[in-house]
This record gives sequence, C-alpha cells and structure tokens, in this order.
Amino acid sequence: MGSPRPKPLRLSEKLRQIRTQLGLSQTELLERMGLAGTMHYGRISEYEQGKREPSLMTLLAYARTAQVHLEDIVADEFELPRKLPGKVNYRGITRKSSAKRR
Repeated sequence: MGSPRPKPLRLSEKLRQIRTQLGLSQTELLERMGLAGTMHYGRISEYEQGKREPSLMTLLAYARTAQVHLEDIVADEFELPRKLPGKVNYRGITRKSSAKRR
C-alpha cells in the first residue's frame, strides 16, 4: 500500500471559522449549505474537531456558503478572508447542459 494522502493541518480550524464568522449554528450551517436533509449536525462538530474529514462535495458547499475559493479552505498556507462571506460570486457559474443528440 502507498502512503496515506496528506491532510490539511488547518482544515478543522478553518471550517469552524467559517461557521462562527457567518454567525451560524451547526444546524443553520447545514441548512445554508443545502445539506440539512442528508447530514446530521453532529457531523459539523466532527469536522471542526478534526475527527472526520469532509467529502470534496461538502468542502465545495462550505466554499460556496462562505463565498471563498475552495483553495482558501484546503491550503494551509492560505488564510480565509477576515470578513465572511467573502467576495467570490458563485451565482455566475453556468452548468453544462446535457449534450443534445443529433
């Protein structure tokens, strides 16, 4: 087996920072991220304590909710903006539509 993948050292700290700077409870954060129906609020606590690592899609939901780049959350050398939500606007993203058959 290969070596385990490296884990961000500051991830749990940043996830807690996002929630607290947005002024949200764990339940409110899940609702804001659109995950209230699929995840228990206790999972947020586990992420913030470093007991579990969120999936990539959950990290993307954090980034969109905080309006920051995903890299700002994951990369230890980057700091989150002092004020959240940040300035990254995800509303302008267009999703690919399924290709039409000819």
